[in-house]
Amino acid sequence: MTEKLIIKGGKSLQGIIKLRGAKNFVTKAMVAAILGDSASTLYNVPYIKDVETVSRLLELHGCSVEYKKAEGVLQINPANVLSPKIADIDILVGSSRIPILFCGPLLHKLGEAFIPNLGGCKIGDRPIDYHLESLRLFGAIIEKAKNGVKITAPDGLKGTKINLPYPSVGATEQVLLTACISDGVTQLSNAAVEPEIIDLINVLQKMGAIISVSTDRVITIEGVKNLRGFRHTSLPDRAEAASWANAALSTGGKVFVEGANQQDMTTFLNVFRKIGGEFDITDSGICFYHPGGELNSIPIETNVHPGFLTDWMQPLVVCLTQANGLSIIHETVYENRFGFTDALNKMGAKIQLYRECLGSVPCRFRQMNYKHSAAIFGSTHLKGADIEVPDLRAGFSYLIAALAAEGESRVSGVEIIERGYESFFDKLLALGADIELLQ
Repeated sequence: MTEKLIIKGGKSLQGIIKLRGAKNFVTKAMVAAILGDSASTLYNVPYIKDVETVSRLLELHGCSVEYKKAEGVLQINPANVLSPKIADIDILVGSSRIPILFCGPLLHKLGEAFIPNLGGCKIGDRPIDYHLESLRLFGAIIEKAKNGVKITAPDGLKGTKINLPYPSVGATEQVLLTACISDGVTQLSNAAVEPEIIDLINVLQKMGAIISVSTDRVITIEGVKNLRGFRHTSLPDRAEAASWANAALSTGGKVFVEGANQQDMTTFLNVFRKIGGEFDITDSGICFYHPGGELNSIPIETNVHPGFLTDWMQPLVVCLTQANGLSIIHETVYENRFGFTDALNKMGAKIQLYRECLGSVPCRFRQMNYKHSAAIFGSTHLKGADIEVPDLRAGFSYLIAALAAEGESRVSGVEIIERGYESFFDKLLALGADIELLQ
């Protein structure tokens, strides 16, 4: 059912919200639990739709899952892994791309896996070619089926050398989950090294894996015979933390994000301060606030870690509509991430999109006809409007814009935001937002 949020803008957000584990890590650690010979326990788990979806996928594959939502504790027992009915998987994949990461663990446990046609946010092509080619190099056999891809490994999986054309987070996770109990050594070059990747490596090491990470984006995995269960506390969600930071700045407010971690947000914090925001860091979190005065326009280029996270970009765009001068954003990770700016222009923003690489270095989307650069002319006066949420991060960006705008906004499809933001409606109420949820 489509949910609609009625937002009356003009009120600054003030207060405290609590951050839980990273969506982009927790769901991958849940898949890793399949590899263990015993049960696993994951702590600091957010109550979001993506966690529910992966929990259901695990249950379809024979795992028992106990999720204590209030405590944020998830227990997974993979003792009875089995192949589910394809039709059952199809019901779930419209809202997630996680099923592709089941391949390596299922090939080890069952000798076969099936990838249905995948869902997820419409922010770019995100092909599975890197995943499939990596699995082939391990010795898997790929066969196209009517509604997906069937993968088998009749001779088992063997360590290999893989050089990714691009440091894809998903492909790096695929290799890690597949290589740990493959026969021999796997060397992955041009790997992603995001904090969520490193935390997944931490989990796998707790399970008994042998993994080393070099400074040149090379990850080496020495295959072991078997893995055990794990007990692990997730790192905090840096994408959500930045979203609340931008909400505080755009509304002229002050929000303490309990659980936010400076180490994983260094690049964002530098940009936040450059545009005129301020923050105070404590052992328990980060307080983000508008110190007064005007905001500054700046150039930004998204990139893989340790660059500026692409998930930080969309909420930041709203802040830049309130900054004086011309801001430039060059998106180098997803080719279609700027579609959400149409709604912001409808609210009074002045944002123009370009096919050219408006950054320091031409990116892989150069001369590919994708509008992957944006010029934001500020400052502009935002006014309330009726808007539809297209994807997760854009959805929260719309909430920020509506909160900062004059008048009333009606934001439809906000259930998409529940994929990655735990209790966002209750948190907004706690921060003083004037909002009403309609179903």
